[in-house]
Amino acid sequence: MDIKTEKRCTVPFSKEEAALLRAGDYVYLSGVIYTARDAAHKRMRETLDRGEELPFDIRGNVIYYMGPSPAREGRPIGSAGPTTASRMDRYTPALLDLGMAGMIGKGKRTEEVRQAMIRNGAVYFAAVGGAGALLSKSILSSQIVAYEDLGTEAVRRLEVKDFPVIVVMDSRGNNLYETAQLEYCEEREASV
Repeated sequence: MDIKTEKRCTVPFSKEEAALLRAGDYVYLSGVIYTARDAAHKRMRETLDRGEELPFDIRGNVIYYMGPSPAREGRPIGSAGPTTASRMDRYTPALLDLGMAGMIGKGKRTEEVRQAMIRNGAVYFAAVGGAGALLSKSILSSQIVAYEDLGTEAVRRLEVKDFPVIVVMDSRGNNLYETAQLEYCEEREASV
């Protein structure tokens, strides 16, 4: 697999900054990101359908598809591993059209999401599944900002420092899941 480079990125970020990220880049995010999963996305869609404002400014921001476990004593949050991103795909294009700059999750995305990312200059990052306890060490603070009744699925504002992710889909539509498979098959054929 062709890993491009290691980069540091402050969130929120602009389309111009997103354009510098390439599929395969290792990125360390620092700043503010928001969490939202299925139930929160459904609520956000209903809010928009009523013509109301979202509970936070989506422009330039990154949503992490995550529902944390309870915080241990002295920690701002419990285990914080990624959720399968495709569960949010039906809601994602509308949020991208409102200016969302990126998403963090795991797994593949639909072609509709890919096209919305290209149209809006956004990126999709993957966080390592199964490493929620390790990922939580990069989270400095956690505050519920909306839908508290949803419990772990409430929208949270996270302050992060050096949160490790990989660019899976860049703003040009390049998809690491596809290119890595092709590279593996080519290497395998060459070794036979």
